[in-house]
Amino acid sequence: MTYKPLFLNKKLINADITLPASKSISNRALILNALAYSPYEIENLADCDDTNVMLKALDSNKTTFDIGAAGTAMRFLTAFLSKTVGEWVITGSKRMKERPIKLLVDALNSLGGRIKYIENEGYPPLRIYGSALTGGEIHLNGGVSSQYISALMMIAPYMQKGLKIILEGNVISVPYILMTLNMMRDFGVKVRFENNVIEIKPQTYQAVRYKVESDWSAASYWYEILSIAGEGRIFLEGLQKDSYQGDSKVAGLFQQLGVKTEYLSNGIVLTPNNNTCDVFEYDFINQPDLAQTFAVTCCLKNIPFHFNGIQSLKIKETDRVEALIKELKKFGFVLTEPENGELSWDGKTLPLEDVATPSISTYDDHRMAMAFAPVALVQPVIIENPEVVSKSYPRFWEDIERIK
Repeated sequence: MTYKPLFLNKKLINADITLPASKSISNRALILNALAYSPYEIENLADCDDTNVMLKALDSNKTTFDIGAAGTAMRFLTAFLSKTVGEWVITGSKRMKERPIKLLVDALNSLGGRIKYIENEGYPPLRIYGSALTGGEIHLNGGVSSQYISALMMIAPYMQKGLKIILEGNVISVPYILMTLNMMRDFGVKVRFENNVIEIKPQTYQAVRYKVESDWSAASYWYEILSIAGEGRIFLEGLQKDSYQGDSKVAGLFQQLGVKTEYLSNGIVLTPNNNTCDVFEYDFINQPDLAQTFAVTCCLKNIPFHFNGIQSLKIKETDRVEALIKELKKFGFVLTEPENGELSWDGKTLPLEDVATPSISTYDDHRMAMAFAPVALVQPVIIENPEVVSKSYPRFWEDIERIK
């Protein structure tokens, strides 16, 4: 499927948008709710592939789960099933079978789990022999995906000895670890996190009523749209200033790229503030999912940039650093990767041939599709496989129709 050439009219940007619920919070809430044996359903769950896969698996009587391209589900369910008595198989898409999971499997096996690889060592699919976990102390590289750490944290209260995680080196995506910690506390469990050490004693989750807030990551594409357009007004429903989501940082970052945020009781209002900067520099170590949004924004606004802290983008739905370099080159922008975990553009461009409307490959990555859609404010663009947005924001194209 190929989306027809898209062109957006910046004169029509006056929209009230109901954002999807946070996928990150939804997926954690489902696991915590299940661990609490709660009779309550989670309110305002995200309606997206990742969350639907998780919900289906937790409600299933099957012993084999195909989670497709849902990386969060793969990691969280691997940990959850390892402490759930039974024999389980978890598999996924071709790309999922290329995404490493050895660190999590090794950690779980060292804590009393029994997980084996079905095909390739270090990668899904997995055969999991679920049983009570012993727990204890483990050392983890803090530079890996925080989802490994969160997966271990959430099942830790039911380990016989509890769990002590000693994070070594530079710890990335700390807000996601804090999100897990705060949500565990919401469900009645005490967690200690000091000096890169996480301690969780044996204890029991409590059943609580829980409502998921809207998704700040999804909001970032509307910030991008208003920043590039330079005019208009957008209301985004359901966002909170005091959010568990690290990507709420997007509001402050876009202050220097031309967008003002006004907080209301039921959401936020975005309006232009006419700010700009000569060079945009930022360490995305705690907000890696925002990197694509800012790379495209800066290029289209002709603002050179240098990003750090994006090493985790290498193991996302695609290698997002490589994908950004390749796709932005189609518009003449020459991006480089000075070091691992960095992405840079010094303002260098290449002349473009007079060719047909550029076609953007999305690599089965929802964030590639959404980050490149605002290009249509400047010129027509084709977004290939636009349906990938269903992973986190199924109504994205319907909402985009409001500014055509």
